[in-house]
Amino acid sequence: MASEGQSREPEDRLAEQIRYYRTIAPEYGAGRLDLPGGEELDAALEGCELTGRDVLEIACGPGTWTAKLARRAASVTALDSSPEMLALAAARVGSHAGVRFVAGDVFAWEPERRYDVVFFGFFLSHVPAERFERFFALVERCLDPGGEVLFFDDAYRTPEELVEGPGSENIERRTGRGQRFMIVKAPHEPTELELRLRALGWRIEVRLTSGPFFYGRGGRS
Repeated sequence: MASEGQSREPEDRLAEQIRYYRTIAPEYGAGRLDLPGGEELDAALEGCELTGRDVLEIACGPGTWTAKLARRAASVTALDSSPEMLALAAARVGSHAGVRFVAGDVFAWEPERRYDVVFFGFFLSHVPAERFERFFALVERCLDPGGEVLFFDDAYRTPEELVEGPGSENIERRTGRGQRFMIVKAPHEPTELELRLRALGWRIEVRLTSGPFFYGRGGRS
């Protein structure tokens, strides 16, 4: 369902964001990061100790990172709100006994257990500002004491998307058929993000890559 205006209420924006990713799934690309800095994200993932560890992937999307996590981790629980994206992810991963796919809205979902590693790729920027603290409280509930968090993201937004201006975290995205959706795309700056996480009790180092991406890795203070 396309947007009939600029969604301003948090629940409306999040519902529309889910609709967007469900709608865009059939035309979603392979998720290749063939831009400068993409290889640095791969290196960050390689640098995270996964062998023998249980991983929760939040907002797995089409499984771009799920397959890479599964090659090294003991198990991967991949969560996403879009059944269509989960189907893409399952097709990409194939018959891997250590991977479990879960359909659920992360903003309403609660974990059944804790994990050694919590990973989310290109999702943090889709968390509204007013949900930021609550989101990381969820991440803490998902994480074993001494566990590790790893996330990838970017702050890239095109001028055409900024229909509410550069000061808004809301942007307009269009499908290939021209349907319009208002979603959240918060332009985090790594230094500010690191300080904000530190204030919440996290010890996460956020680094820029040589391209448009950044990544954060760490745990609780």
